[in-house]
Amino acid sequence: MKVGIDARGANWYSGTGIGTYTQQILKYILKYDTSNEYFIYWWGTNYREISKNGNIKISIASKKHHKFFEEYFIPENLKNRGIDIYHVPQNGIGLSSQKSCIYISTIHDLIPYIMPETVGRGYLKRFIAQMPQIIQNSDMIITVSEYSKKDIMRIFDVEEEKIKVTPLAADDYFRPMDRSNAKEFLKKNYNIEDDFILYLGGFSPRKNVKSILVAFSRIHKKLSTNYKVVIIGPSKDDHSYLMGLCETLGIDDKVIFTGYIPYEHLPYFYNSCTVFVYPSLYEGFGLPPLEAMSCKTPVISSNVSSIPEVVGNGAILINPFDTEELIDALERVLEDETLRNDIAERGYERSKDFGWDKTAAQTLNVYEEAYAKYK
Repeated sequence: MKVGIDARGANWYSGTGIGTYTQQILKYILKYDTSNEYFIYWWGTNYREISKNGNIKISIASKKHHKFFEEYFIPENLKNRGIDIYHVPQNGIGLSSQKSCIYISTIHDLIPYIMPETVGRGYLKRFIAQMPQIIQNSDMIITVSEYSKKDIMRIFDVEEEKIKVTPLAADDYFRPMDRSNAKEFLKKNYNIEDDFILYLGGFSPRKNVKSILVAFSRIHKKLSTNYKVVIIGPSKDDHSYLMGLCETLGIDDKVIFTGYIPYEHLPYFYNSCTVFVYPSLYEGFGLPPLEAMSCKTPVISSNVSSIPEVVGNGAILINPFDTEELIDALERVLEDETLRNDIAERGYERSKDFGWDKTAAQTLNVYEEAYAKYK
């Protein structure tokens, strides 16, 4: 097969779920599949990392002129190269209506349709405008959870056979390490010495970070240990609001907003924290809880959307719309070391069910099934 992959999102959305997904499936597919030919549409200068094998060719696109590439250059290039399958991993965005080969789109979730108020105006407009055509033009759709599959079927009336589920995974970076070494790293590089509750995963209202701060403000004085809350992420969306909320709640001296943290430093935070909390209202998959579980970190997460499907019995599940449930879960986990260890062990065992090599193998199976069916 000749397979084209729009991998521009690997750099465009670096640090997000879509960026990580694009990077990882590309890495593992190209690592294990040396028989098919791959034509990668790329943006950025780090293409040498993915072009080591002889069956890979790279075509550099411009972010500034993305409409030209999506509407003219890529469709013509696919046709001229005789590509059999073209895969767009970033929710199918940019998939041309001009069609000379099999189209496969990865649609991670339909959050712009389900919670439009939590999505940026520009992306919302583009997503809503393009998605019906993406669904129609895709010969097969990949999604990342059974929950997202049901959403796609429900909202767009897509037949079940057209949608294939390939769960995400945590990077190999995320693994248990010596806790004292991890804490020493944070002390040296971030001046963080206290025991802490951790959150990372963005500041959209959908992420419900507010509930962590409200819950912590209600219990921190009653806890037997002097905990802090560490919140990781660049300053955007509700970041400023959350900082102001800390002052209103009287916990601004207890909450550390780190700003952007390099990807390779994240395992040190997961391995140092006492508990990772993820009270999101909606996720197509929800990668941070799985990353935490892979580090043998106890997790408290939501019992809605795809999250229970991901964490299984490896986390304490709470109703994210009920702050009292989060308060109760936090108190129990922070005050009971036996419970923490039990959750951490169960989460770590659950995390072994996922792997990017598995995701890549499942993606290749989708390519082969589509090729056999439509070529």
